Amino acid sequence: MKKIIIALIAASSLGLTSCATTTKDSVSGVKRSQFMLLPSGTVNNMSAQAYSQTISEAQKKSSLNVDKAEVERVRSISNRLIAQVGVFRPDATKWKWEVNVERNDQLNAYCMPGGKIMVYSGMMEKLKATDDELGAVIGHEIAHALREHGRERMSQAYVQQFGLQALAALISNGAASGAIMQGANMGSQLFFALPNGREQEREADKIGLELSARAGFDPDAAVTLWQKMGAMNKGAPPEFLSTHPSSENRMADLKALAPKVRPLYEAAKARK
Repeated sequence: MKKIIIALIAASSLGLTSCATTTKDSVSGVKRSQFMLLPSGTVNNMSAQAYSQTISEAQKKSSLNVDKAEVERVRSISNRLIAQVGVFRPDATKWKWEVNVERNDQLNAYCMPGGKIMVYSGMMEKLKATDDELGAVIGHEIAHALREHGRERMSQAYVQQFGLQALAALISNGAASGAIMQGANMGSQLFFALPNGREQEREADKIGLELSARAGFDPDAAVTLWQKMGAMNKGAPPEFLSTHPSSENRMADLKALAPKVRPLYEAAKARK
């Protein structure tokens, strides 16, 4: 944390933007100021390359979009959620969204910076998630992308690893050799290697619940989803839940927010 504070002071002297909130205030009430030094475009490019590599590897293993019905289901649910992202940030409506399903028994899903979504088939085949529950999990992952949590933790890691001078060179020159290029390569790996912090997970829970309600998915499904996922692993939690706040705190937060977003859900259902 001390390194981050020093970086914030140094960033001011270098003229770099270091703090911002990435989403508009809404019913969920998420408006924390975030540590953002790495340029958004750079992070999105890193993520697009990493996602493309993931797609290529899945294709080689014949594990990409194997079940047509599953793919159509996931894309239909995702598109309903994507249609609501402008509430939180209008620019996200112009992202190059992609939605795919990988044959994998893990109970996991993710949305990389810039709107690159992947859902593992285990969510449907192993967990037997309902449409409302899939809406909750995909909405949670989209919320991470809207809040640019990946960019936030990449910024922290980059500064700690290479320092402000390397970051300034990256911003001014677009790309360079040596440590800067190494940092760019590291960035895409960090998305998968570094877990979101607990506060980031709380934000994704809140925004994700509001997003799914606006898309017409029952907000109560978020609670049943986490209950089902927790019950699947009595020992270590599933990968998706490994960095979340405790189950008790998460359930309490979701139950407290549900009545606030329920009118959004009811309005969405009435429009159908």
